[in-house]
Amino acid sequence: MCVALAVDGTYVGEWIPYPLRMLADLEQAQLEAQSALAASVTTDALDAWKSAWIGGNGRLKSMMMALKDVPKDLKPAAGKRLNELKAALEAAYEERRTAVDASAGPRGPIVDVTEPGVPLAEGCRHVLSRTIDEITEVFGRMGFTLAEGPEVEDEWHNFTALNIPESHPARDAIDNFYMGEQGGVKRLLRTQTSTVQIRAMETQSLPIKVVATGRVYRPDTHDATHYSMFHQIEGLYLDRGVTMSDLKTTLVQFAHAYFGAEAEVRMRPSFFPFTEPSAEVDMKMRIKGEWKWVELGGCGMVDPNVLRAVNIDPEVWTGFAFGLGIERIAMRRYGISDIRWLYENDARFLRQF
Repeated sequence: MCVALAVDGTYVGEWIPYPLRMLADLEQAQLEAQSALAASVTTDALDAWKSAWIGGNGRLKSMMMALKDVPKDLKPAAGKRLNELKAALEAAYEERRTAVDASAGPRGPIVDVTEPGVPLAEGCRHVLSRTIDEITEVFGRMGFTLAEGPEVEDEWHNFTALNIPESHPARDAIDNFYMGEQGGVKRLLRTQTSTVQIRAMETQSLPIKVVATGRVYRPDTHDATHYSMFHQIEGLYLDRGVTMSDLKTTLVQFAHAYFGAEAEVRMRPSFFPFTEPSAEVDMKMRIKGEWKWVELGGCGMVDPNVLRAVNIDPEVWTGFAFGLGIERIAMRRYGISDIRWLYENDARFLRQF
């Protein structure tokens, strides 16, 4: 133990060397964490404790980041103690979670499946599955056929063929889920169903009139309107003499068929690398008793560079494409205010549809 003195020589207290001070802080943190964990008696409280202490932005993470400031010769001991603390808190959390779950009892009704004559409640399709079927049925009546494509894509189909250059920020690792290389080809989870357009133009004979639905992936922070995995419906119509009028007519017909005769559609000028001209698609919908304009996706005429990428002559063939967010359509149609509810598998929520 050492005595700490001010500049003028007066006594100001005891000075504790850095490594001992850090170890003391870790011991104190463990006591605080264990005390807070013992006081957590519900699953919600346990979730809050996990986020505060051992989550991605918890206190333990902050302590580990502070390890870089520890002198080099002391890092092994400090790192070992941090790892021991991490293991102890994770084990304590799992033990506490098991105890709280056991004390909560069964979740939901108990059904004796051996008892004859007891009717079980009917299940229902997920609201997203229903929405996808309803949307594709509407476009099917307009003459669109269904196309499919893989969720794990290569850069050529996801970017290059869609007229997105290598320098474009949409290719940045921060905006994509890259999965490494295979045979010299970089793979990623597709960020849009526009990739199916390219595959349809590669394999189908002209003219082409298809829609494609499926999951897409973007590393967005989860909130009420964003999720890292969601669904899109992509439409492509390629023929001789296709114009923007055909595109708007298609979207208006869809709006009237799906949302009702009062639904309105507007298109605002925008920019996408794979369409020119491009537009944002808004539909007027009734939300809590009021009619409001709601953005559903993007659209436009297929860019000539996209057609050339798949050896289609843009002087002969023209076409339009559109991409709409299925979650957004479902949320507006059914009055759902938080996209996360669609993926929490809460039967109370799902039974409403």
